[in-house]
Amino acid sequence: MNKIVGFEGDILKVKVKSAPVDGLANQDLIILLSKRLRIPKERIEIISGHKSRSKTIRFYGIEKDDLFLLLNG
Repeated sequence: MNKIVGFEGDILKVKVKSAPVDGLANQDLIILLSKRLRIPKERIEIISGHKSRSKTIRFYGIEKDDLFLLLNG
């Protein structure tokens, strides 16, 4: 099951069901965030960490305060 675990400081902890093969885990992550934030997948970009457990993600068209509120909800 894909789920948002919560924040540890400024770091968002997320669990995805797919193995990190052929980008499937990254796709699951983007889908999960898209649903939670109610924004299109195209407005979420992994900008670093494509093959790592730690990632840096850019969100387009959403304010930082809104981002935290929606991810904590």
